[in-house]
Amino acid sequence: MSGARLTHILFRDVRGTRIRTPPGFAEAAIRRRIFRILEENVLCSIATVSGTNQAHINTAYFCHSDDLELYYLSHPNSRHCRNLARHSSTGMTIFSSSQPWGSPGRGVQLFGRCEPATGHHASRAERLYAKRFPAYAGWRRSAKKGDAGADYRFYRFVVRNLKILDEQAIGDAVFVHAAVKRPRSAR
Repeated sequence: MSGARLTHILFRDVRGTRIRTPPGFAEAAIRRRIFRILEENVLCSIATVSGTNQAHINTAYFCHSDDLELYYLSHPNSRHCRNLARHSSTGMTIFSSSQPWGSPGRGVQLFGRCEPATGHHASRAERLYAKRFPAYAGWRRSAKKGDAGADYRFYRFVVRNLKILDEQAIGDAVFVHAAVKRPRSAR
C-alpha cells in the first residue's frame, strides 16, 4: 500500500481474546495476505444501511488500488447506492465461496466509507477495472444511452479498518485486526 499503512495490528482468537503475534507477521506480511485475498477473488459482498436503519447487502465485481481503496460498478438507483447517498458507512467481505467446510478458511472483512468515485478517482477506477476485467471496455462501449448499463458509475470504498482470517498462514480461528492510516493528503 503506497501511502497507506496498517496500524493497531492485533491478533485475536474466535472469542475475541487478544493473543500473541505469531512470529513473522509484521505489517508487510499482513499486507501480502490482504492483497493475496484481493487478487484471488473478484466478487465482494457490500453491506449498507438504509435510512430506516435496515441492513442491506449486495454483491459486485471489484478492483482495488495499492492504497487499499476498492472500486465497483453499480447503478446509482440501486438500493445499496441509494443507501450510500444517505450514509456512507460500509462493510465489505471478500472470500472464495468454494472453500470446503472444515478446511483452513481465508477471507477479509473491510470497514470504511463508500461514495461515488469522482474526478481522478473515477479515472483510476475505470483504468483498474478495465485492467482486471478486459471485457469491461467492450461492455462500456456497447452501452446505449437510455439503457440501464449506460447509467452505471464507479463507487470508491476507502478502507479504515479490517479483519483477516487466513488459517493456513496465521493459525486456526485467529483473526488479525488492523486500522488503515493514510497520509492527510490521501484522505
